Amino acid sequence: MKLTMLGGGGFRVPLVYGALLADRGEGRVTEVVLHDLDDSRLHAVARVLAEQASTAVDAPRVTATTDLDEALRGADFVFSAIRVGGLEGRANDERVALAEGVLGQETVGAGGIAYGLRTVPVAVEIARRVARLAPEAWVINFTNPAGLVTEAMSRHLGDRVIGICDSPVGLGRRIARVLGANPKEAWIDYVGLNHLGWVRGLRVAGRDELPRLLAEPGLLGSFEEGKLFGVDWLRSLGAIPNEYLHYYYFNREAVRAYQEAEKTRGAFLRDQQARFYEEARRADVSALDVWDRTRAEREATYMAENRETAGAGERDADDLSGGYEKVALALMRAIAWDERATLILDVRNQGTLSVLDADAVIEVPCLVDANGAHPVAVAPLPGHATGLVCAVKAVEREVLAAAESGSRATAVKAFALHPLVDSVNVARRLVEGYTAVHPGLGYLK
Repeated sequence: MKLTMLGGGGFRVPLVYGALLADRGEGRVTEVVLHDLDDSRLHAVARVLAEQASTAVDAPRVTATTDLDEALRGADFVFSAIRVGGLEGRANDERVALAEGVLGQETVGAGGIAYGLRTVPVAVEIARRVARLAPEAWVINFTNPAGLVTEAMSRHLGDRVIGICDSPVGLGRRIARVLGANPKEAWIDYVGLNHLGWVRGLRVAGRDELPRLLAEPGLLGSFEEGKLFGVDWLRSLGAIPNEYLHYYYFNREAVRAYQEAEKTRGAFLRDQQARFYEEARRADVSALDVWDRTRAEREATYMAENRETAGAGERDADDLSGGYEKVALALMRAIAWDERATLILDVRNQGTLSVLDADAVIEVPCLVDANGAHPVAVAPLPGHATGLVCAVKAVEREVLAAAESGSRATAVKAFALHPLVDSVNVARRLVEGYTAVHPGLGYLK
């Protein structure tokens, strides 16, 4: 089975390859093709993968190419994890937004819109290429903003593109662990959009254990989200929000913390990964050791400003292991070999949430089999969550419209309608600022 990884020179590629090495099941991946526009990054990551495979039996064969068509031909699965504009682009997204006093995070608010505007045209072209060169392939989208990009690609690939994110998985795992339950045996009632969802229940042996968690302040305040949002706010919501909702519920504090930080997250990662790629290419070092060390630092500093604002302290050691690669592998095996699984994924709504149309990509539990991912019916969202989901989905639709039409006025509308952008004039200045620093937005007229 052939797996093509777009963004194959990306830092997190070894996580996926490590999961493939650990997979000893029948029908596993035998060939991995790495595609990237940067040959030097491909070389560095290939060195890490070679060290990972050095002690493995029957490791998947790895090749690398900068030719997209070559990479796609014959693929059974395509993992898309591209970053249009690189980490320098992310750093610019943050800087332009913060200069206007609004959030510049890569998937939320102004930064997420800017990232989406320059990523969607590229993702759409990839979807068209896949449809032409590998029409039977399934596309698993990691590219952020994951929900928006998955929806853009679904217009050309239908349900053969599925988005994944590790945030809901990590959240469910933390709640189950606090309640003393096995995460693999728990049903997580999670619903929303990518980076905009809530856990409303966690069932173990048919019993919803979330009310017990909400009723015990000691338990509720003992894990990441309890520390981040505070016990009182979680009890008011009656649900546990995805960590990214901290940017909405504590927006002023988050913006101020990012403005006062020595470096934005994008700038930190840009500099950190530049060091990694330079060092990983040296013949006298272990590229795998360099990668392991860099990854540990990356995970430990994740959302550091938000945790500092909330007084949440350091991340728990159990939360440093990621998990999106395990979701990807489970998804791939479920489709390829009908190993049925229940996973939280980004898929087309198909009537699951009545407030959104059928083609809107949402993030919900899905039953996965050889025919793809099927969203599970969920109860309606409460009013406060419905309002936020509908508002952000409306913004995503404006981003898609701007990317398709090249309309600058539509791009301004996308920024202005976002709940975290508080002025049409700010929206206009954001578009001016982003088009000035991103050549990839030159299509907006």
